[in-house]
Amino acid sequence: MGQLIVQEFVTADGFAANTNNEFNAYEMLEGGTAEFDQSQLAWLDNVEAMVLGASTYRMFVDYWPTPASDGEVIAPALNGLRRFVFSQHLKKAPWGDLPEATIESGDAVQAIRRIKSEIDGAIVLWGSLTLSETFFMAGEVDAVRLVVMPIAIGAGRGVFPAGQDPTLLSLLSAKTYDTGLIELEYAVGASRSKGLSTST
Repeated sequence: MGQLIVQEFVTADGFAANTNNEFNAYEMLEGGTAEFDQSQLAWLDNVEAMVLGASTYRMFVDYWPTPASDGEVIAPALNGLRRFVFSQHLKKAPWGDLPEATIESGDAVQAIRRIKSEIDGAIVLWGSLTLSETFFMAGEVDAVRLVVMPIAIGAGRGVFPAGQDPTLLSLLSAKTYDTGLIELEYAVGASRSKGLSTST
């Protein structure tokens, strides 16, 4: 049975997107993310698939399967994952010269339950805040990996759905990086009792 892991970059004041629903805080990070990238590469060894909403897919496909990502240490691992794109409008989801992503156009919760039943390993969701909110509300998120950046933007959109009941989290790991990044991994709710661990 697969585990759905939401990994998001967030600001120090807790926002995964600004008030325009965009996230570009990493562009302001002094010193880059080379140390984190090596840790991310090791973690991706345990990941089997990625889940994206349509908007995040469009951003990813314009970069990761193109020559622009040639200098990215995680590019081969990321491009090697199985890909699922949730969209009611896209008919196809090409990925450069690599196999196309699978389009999921039906009920999102039913689809992620099916995907989790088919995959024995970690499934990562990046960006795609509306989609992740749907999965949080349905109780389908098993773990959260928050990469906290030393930047504050004052207002924006958080990772967790507004107005939901309190979500009990259990810290699995915490790691700091030279550039001021802090990576926090939590099991979500009942996942604490499953012995879930995705740390490297």
